[in-house]
Amino acid sequence: MAPPPRTGRRRIRPALRTGTGRPPEIVRGPGATVHTQIEDWLASEIAAGALVPGDKLPSEHDLATWFGVSRMTLRHALAELTRRGLVTKAVGRHGGTFVAAPKLEQDLTRLAGLSERLRRHGMIAGARVLFASEHPAGPAAAAALRIGKDDLVCEVQRVRLADGKPIVLERSLFPADRFPGMLDSRLDGSLYELLEVRYGLRPHRARESLEPVTARVREAEALEVPEGAPLMLVERIAYARSGEPLEYARDLFRGDRTKVVVWTSELED
Repeated sequence: MAPPPRTGRRRIRPALRTGTGRPPEIVRGPGATVHTQIEDWLASEIAAGALVPGDKLPSEHDLATWFGVSRMTLRHALAELTRRGLVTKAVGRHGGTFVAAPKLEQDLTRLAGLSERLRRHGMIAGARVLFASEHPAGPAAAAALRIGKDDLVCEVQRVRLADGKPIVLERSLFPADRFPGMLDSRLDGSLYELLEVRYGLRPHRARESLEPVTARVREAEALEVPEGAPLMLVERIAYARSGEPLEYARDLFRGDRTKVVVWTSELED
């Protein structure tokens, strides 16, 4: 995997880049986990903007020496940062450990199409259509859309792109009698905008359920991740303001590029 592109002319924090200056204090003793302290410190530097997407970290040897820990301890910290999607590793001549691009926030307290969310994050939205067909709904879609299982639905499968890179594998179904001729439209843009402009309907609210899953072979190929990579399955039923179901979808988000955010209010007594 190639390192993420640099997002500016800023360079990595001098003390960390050169191994000069004072490293963070590492607490040792009963109950102290050294690799977690290193992980937390590097994560805080990324969150604060001291380390920016595309920055290349020093070598494992230099980092371990600077922190005053073994390479095994340092590798454990980097592995956890990789698992969290904060850094990525690349091999080859220009390989190393790089600060990853920030994750896309999936805000479940506000219904918005992916194109809109990507634009809010300063990313360019794109889509690659894999499949588009009209066919009988079947039991699951019929129950979700409140139609007969033999009634027709418009199914659209797409790979959604953020700055040209796969981020979501979408499978959306719409009642065909509600949206006649939908599949004759361009399907590589925002489908919610298409519903609003062509049919005067737009999802107003949705019921979404989340489930962690792993990538199977075809999903891994579409999303450009290894087989078995963590994904987040989001199953959604989107409703019009009238309460009429408009969409039944099952979306697979890359776990390394997205995170879920939920806002809550104070509980009433």
